[in-house]
Amino acid sequence: MKVKVYKMSTFAKSIEGGNAAGVALNSDFLSEKQMQEIARILAFSETAFVLKSECADFKVRFFTPNEEIDLCGHATIGTFFTLSQQNCIKPGKYSQETKAGILNVEVKEDKSIWMNQTLPSFCEIIDKDEIADSLNISPTVMPEILPAQIVSTGIKDIMIPIKNIDALHSIHPDYSKIEEISRKYGVVGYHLFTADTLLNATAHCRNFAPLYGISEESATGTSNGALGCYLFKYGIVDSHQASNLVIEQGYSMKKPSEILVSLVVQGKEIAEVKVGGRILNFSETEVEI
Repeated sequence: MKVKVYKMSTFAKSIEGGNAAGVALNSDFLSEKQMQEIARILAFSETAFVLKSECADFKVRFFTPNEEIDLCGHATIGTFFTLSQQNCIKPGKYSQETKAGILNVEVKEDKSIWMNQTLPSFCEIIDKDEIADSLNISPTVMPEILPAQIVSTGIKDIMIPIKNIDALHSIHPDYSKIEEISRKYGVVGYHLFTADTLLNATAHCRNFAPLYGISEESATGTSNGALGCYLFKYGIVDSHQASNLVIEQGYSMKKPSEILVSLVVQGKEIAEVKVGGRILNFSETEVEI
């Protein structure tokens, strides 16, 4: 059986950049096993499958090459861009049913896509010595005043501060140790960041998720939504800056990416989390299963 799949680069800053995603529309006829097989064949960090929903405009399931996950930011952006390109939807606001809950998505006239994420959960603070050992770095590479902490706006990642961009790019992690620690704490992976940036952005990042078959990812929507919340919680950005955050990622992989994060803040509380971006390199293919 052949299944039509759309391919694209989401959050792309340049034609070489972004994070590859696959999107299969009208997937109600596919079994879970078949969805997983398509994701494995495509070998993108995530592939999204669009189904009918009884409680939202669409139901979307997300698969890495080896496992289903609750939510994926860049594949959500890709999904709604695909729906727009195929004239399934017009610019406007929509809802998607995911395993992380029912979340809103907005398709702008300029073809940028913005997705709502869940309100942040700030979880365990992780010992930096344990993190440093898995990254083959000294704990002194991480600033003392900021914690390594699990944060979720749909999926859990460990936010790991690094002092500067040179130190961030020089890291050669031990993926097996990251996998063990990710399993231990029930997280997808590590999201490393520094406020030292290339293009006057808010933060510069790298993301490691070997537990899910992703050594390094070039653009992560959910992780950066969580990062925006972390930056506000610890005073790196204020309530005015929080509405317009720009995150750089993928440069260590020669895949320049730009993820936009917008927080609605009421007093000291985060009331809404949105992540947005653009698509390049949109194409169609067929996968035989």
